[in-house]
Amino acid sequence: MHYETADRRLRETGSEHMKGNMKILIGYDGSHCAEAAIDDLQRAGLPPVAEAFVLSVTEVSLPSPPPSAYEIVEQAREVHVPADMSRVYAKGSPAMQEAQSLCDKALERMLANFPGWRITGGVSVGSPARELVNKADQWKPDLIVVGSHGRLGMGRLVLGSVSQGVVTYAHCSVRVARGRLDEPDTPVRIVIGVDGSPSAAAAVREIESRSWPTKSEVKLIAVEDPLSPSFVGRFIPAVTKIVEESNQYDREWLNEALKNSAECLRKCGLKVVTEIRKGDPKRVLVDAAKDWGADCIFIGSLGFGSPFERFLLGSVSASVAARAHCSVEVVRPQKSDGGNHDECKSE
Repeated sequence: MHYETADRRLRETGSEHMKGNMKILIGYDGSHCAEAAIDDLQRAGLPPVAEAFVLSVTEVSLPSPPPSAYEIVEQAREVHVPADMSRVYAKGSPAMQEAQSLCDKALERMLANFPGWRITGGVSVGSPARELVNKADQWKPDLIVVGSHGRLGMGRLVLGSVSQGVVTYAHCSVRVARGRLDEPDTPVRIVIGVDGSPSAAAAVREIESRSWPTKSEVKLIAVEDPLSPSFVGRFIPAVTKIVEESNQYDREWLNEALKNSAECLRKCGLKVVTEIRKGDPKRVLVDAAKDWGADCIFIGSLGFGSPFERFLLGSVSASVAARAHCSVEVVRPQKSDGGNHDECKSE
């Protein structure tokens, strides 16, 4: 994969990347939602020292005017397969130059907002979602940040978007950012989906690991979908009893998960409330965040075994990221994140 590094206006803080710093990949296309995504990062509880890469992608195929004979010969030496040809020819195109200009603009904004970060950037050619995922596979970030163009209703489900593509196919955590006008240091309201799973616990630990403004609040929501006996089963006492016992066990399990997560987050100085709701998690979490005026929803992602499985089945996390009116961070546990998933980081 070819990336043009934006060195002309790059300013780096720190001589070298410190091992263990958080790595953040940011997709930027100059749109209003991309600008909002950068602003949103100031309310994401991110560390004062981190490493970030800003990627701007253009979908141009061939430049104008066409290259000279000499340029064709020189460029041909770089081409290993026919599919590389458009990338090589696109280097000098107006679209590529515009992408470079956008990248430089984003670098300036990021450096102004996060002076302690080591920030670099580059441009690439191709599908924005695919290029971001490919860059992530190479660079191994902890978090990918993308803006959301905010398509509504069926438009989000049928048309898709860059953010949905990244959420679906990325192997690391993804933040679909929808910026707000609040000041960076004002309290943040966060909704977390809790179901007792390792992925949900990873979302809680991610909240715990960050630095939030004073008086920030967290609402932990567990969604139950109770079983109900069939029409015939209602007349069989044994069936009804089994269903009731199963629902009671599930509710106790959710209460325990909420209790453990709340204890962890309260130790970080966050104000925490818990709630159990009935319904479809895809709708319940979105509605709860909207009603409460949340800044962000954190939700764990179980992930699927193959890209086809992800595309075919979808997920609660992808659906919440598409429908929410606030930012959504889809947390994927790191491979090294083992052990008891109910334990607090502070312990």
